Amino acid sequence: MANRFIAGMDVSFLDEIEQAGGLFYENGIAENCLAIMKGNGVNAIRLRIWNDPPGGMCNLARTAAIAKRVKAQGMSLLLDFHYSDVWADPAHQTKPAAWQHLSFEELGEAVYSYTKGTLEALRAEGALPDMVQVGNEITPGMLWDEGKVDGELNTDSQWSKFASLVQQGIQAVRDTDTSIAVMIHIDRGGDNPSSRSFYDRFEQLGVEFDVIGLSYYPWWHGTLDQLRANLHDLALRYGKPILVVETAYPWTLDGEGKQFIVASEQQLHAGYPASPEGQEQFLADLIRLIKETPGGKGIGFYYWEPCWIPVKKEWSVGHANNWSNLTLFDFEGRKLQGLSLLVNA
Repeated sequence: MANRFIAGMDVSFLDEIEQAGGLFYENGIAENCLAIMKGNGVNAIRLRIWNDPPGGMCNLARTAAIAKRVKAQGMSLLLDFHYSDVWADPAHQTKPAAWQHLSFEELGEAVYSYTKGTLEALRAEGALPDMVQVGNEITPGMLWDEGKVDGELNTDSQWSKFASLVQQGIQAVRDTDTSIAVMIHIDRGGDNPSSRSFYDRFEQLGVEFDVIGLSYYPWWHGTLDQLRANLHDLALRYGKPILVVETAYPWTLDGEGKQFIVASEQQLHAGYPASPEGQEQFLADLIRLIKETPGGKGIGFYYWEPCWIPVKKEWSVGHANNWSNLTLFDFEGRKLQGLSLLVNA
């Protein structure tokens, strides 16, 4: 991927969507979702992995099945370790149930062995990832409370513990295959002070990684101008490639009785209506902005869950789909025009 812009998609729900009978259409014809994406310029796929999820999805076996299909399409694979049985994000970094009573030393060993074991299993399936995230949106740390650096635990000693856990994951990746790139992912796309504070800490603590990853959702993370300023500063400050590794934008606010995360005009970015055209323009401007990052350090993006269409009421994650107006397919699985623009990305 070094010489081409990454136009990526996180399709971690695809397995569950297909099992529920979800279909995807281009020009009125039902097609394999990954094939539609590849045909529209997508060249990379991101998959999350949970240790032992109660719903039975996004575990090693199910992730490996989708990863093999990604590789068969000739697309790059980014594997996103949450180090949890459930969502890991700035509000939740819950240790896997099997790790709850481990000592700190044992916890570090578990991170290493789980990371390496997962990668070796994927290698055996011919689906070794090209890039790995050690943690998901780890701005406040991970594996709480041992690796928490939020609130009262935002201390030098806690940062050292957090960094050592991350380094165990990084070492496991390096020991598996040195060609796999390592990303460190936080959620502060438009927040330069917080981004600098985090990556400065990791630099001071000697955490060696390859790629900076940022989430950018305008209703949470500021304007495109703020994202541009942050990308510019981080590129010059650290000299590392940068990915906007999560993003999305709504194509409608008409819920038809559905519950959405983005449900009001007040949540929209100025200048981009919640319409297929507005979504397409947002993506076009985002891509242009990333490519303008100094030194060519803006290497691409991943759109989060573009195919999570509402084919069932309850999902393995324990709640209804609140994302179906942020997809790149409509409620019936028909491709939206925003996906088509990636052909020229």
